[in-house]
Parts: sequence; structure tokens; C-alpha cells
Amino acid sequence: MAEIAEDSASKHTIPVIDRMMEVLTAIEQRPAGLTIRDLTSELGLPRTTVYRIVNTLQHHEMVRRDDAGIYHLGRRLLTFASHVASRASELDLVAICQPHLDRLASDLGEGVKLSVIDDDGILVLAAAQGRREYALTVAPGQRMPIHAGAASKLLLASLERDVLDYWLIKPLAAYTGRTITDPKRLRSELARIRRLGWAQDKGENAPSIHAYAVPVRTRSGRMVAALSVPFLAGTEPRRMEEIRLAALETAQAMTKDMPE
Repeated sequence: MAEIAEDSASKHTIPVIDRMMEVLTAIEQRPAGLTIRDLTSELGLPRTTVYRIVNTLQHHEMVRRDDAGIYHLGRRLLTFASHVASRASELDLVAICQPHLDRLASDLGEGVKLSVIDDDGILVLAAAQGRREYALTVAPGQRMPIHAGAASKLLLASLERDVLDYWLIKPLAAYTGRTITDPKRLRSELARIRRLGWAQDKGENAPSIHAYAVPVRTRSGRMVAALSVPFLAGTEPRRMEEIRLAALETAQAMTKDMPE
């Protein structure tokens, strides 16, 4: 009976999508990536077929090709994965927060982003682009340093002590002269962030980029994400305060839209 059911199911599949999944699976299983020749040999498919599949996947950012002609999984898969993660917890943060992100980006003219922390670190879950001159470009699916940046520090500050210990045991890379790489200093900074209720980046990830980050919470008060607004160094203090207050107001509006 199982064989009959399997045969029946196979009649309702699309062969080209099956081939596409075989290509993605092969690349997934090889962290160093695969060339067209590797894929042709491993999958037993014609070279032209493999080329057309990876070319299409690359067009949709599902795979990327490096300078050596080796294909790797693409960043867009991170965006898809983030939606799966949010639905698994019965809270679709993107659906709830995207309208607020769009409104904040429109009001401020700056790019804005929503970040979460998972087993692999900091993930930009959603973003909206600003139209202001020199607005910084942000994109969902990006992975950010665990310890450098306003959103990263804010998310670290929300962790239970044992989970925080896990991250701080790892080496902390210096991206600029302002990056905090000493775990003791970082713990002090995280304690300060908890007291303030928001975080600031003064060029920790890139010298010319500053940012504010504020917590996004459920109605019960549990922090589920960080809303952040990056902007160029040298921004006037009055403008910086406008950005911080607008971010806090938007995060509060997001919380109101959270389910009970």
C-alpha cells in the first residue's frame, strides 16, 4: 500500500521542481559549495539542465555564485527560514511588524530593520528602505555580528544568564576600534542597556554607521525582536533624538498589534 501511495504521489509532482530540489539539497550538503561540473556528476543530469536550474535559482537569490564559479545557498533562503521560525512559535512577526516598519521608514526617511536572535546568532527578519538622501540600505536575511551593533546588544541583553554565557564564551571579533571585545565590558554594557530599555551603536560594526535599537515585546512583556534604525555618523543630536523617540513609539505600536 505504501508503494502504491508513493507512486500516486509521484504522478502529481513537477519534474523540474524535483530537479531544482535535488540541486539545492546537493549544495546544502556541501558547505564548500559545488561547481556546475560537480552538480552534473553528482546528480547525473545533463550539463545544460543543471546550468539552467542554477541560473534560475541565482536570479531569484536562492543560490549565489562566487568568483571561482562555485555555487552556494543564497541569502533569500534565510528570509524564507525566518518566516518558518516565526510561524513555528505561532507569532508571525513579519506580518505584524512590516506595516509599522514601512510607516517608520516613510516618516523618518531612514532604513529600518527588525532583528531576532536564534541558534545561529542575529538575523535581520524584516526591513524597510528609507527615501532620505544617504539613507542606509537594509535587507532581510542578513546575518549580523552577535555583539556589535545596537540591535545585537539589545537582543543579547534580553537573554537568560546561561544562554548569554554561551555566546560570550566565543571569541568576540573587533570590527572597529569601538567594538567591545572584552566579555566583562560587554556584560557591563548589557546591564546598562537593560536599565535604559534601549541600545545605541556609535560605530561598533562600521565606523560611519550609528544606530538606535528598541525592544519589540508581546503584550505580556516578553521581548521577541529588536527594532533598529541605522544612520550616518555625524547626524545632529536633535535628529538622533527624533529617531530614538520614533523607534520607541513604533515598537509600542507593534506591541499593541500582538495577539493576546
